[in-house]
Amino acid sequence: QVQLVESGGGMVQPGGSLRLSCAASGLLFGRLHMSWARQAPGKGPEWVAGVNPGGDTPIYADTVKGRFAISRDNARNTLYLQMNNLKPEDTALYYCALGPTAIFRRGQGTQVTVSS
Repeated sequence: QVQLVESGGGMVQPGGSLRLSCAASGLLFGRLHMSWARQAPGKGPEWVAGVNPGGDTPIYADTVKGRFAISRDNARNTLYLQMNNLKPEDTALYYCALGPTAIFRRGQGTQVTVSS
């Protein structure tokens, strides 16, 4: 059974940073492209970033390019999202997904709120 468990969210002031984690189980994590996506209140899901199985080819949405960094630890079956210089418009439920540009949510996600 595939499980994706996100953590690391919270409330932060504009300009702050957070690091999200996604612990994966029940799948061959090291062979899969993975993504981070988000959904803000009242809006549809938005793809944020993706990474190849080797972790050396990240891709980003224009809205987060230069501020966010996706990475992975295949030995720990864990995906990460380092978020810097956060803005109020980054407020959303963040979740990991299977695929290079995926937005389908399997887990509970982790809430990120950027507010002063």
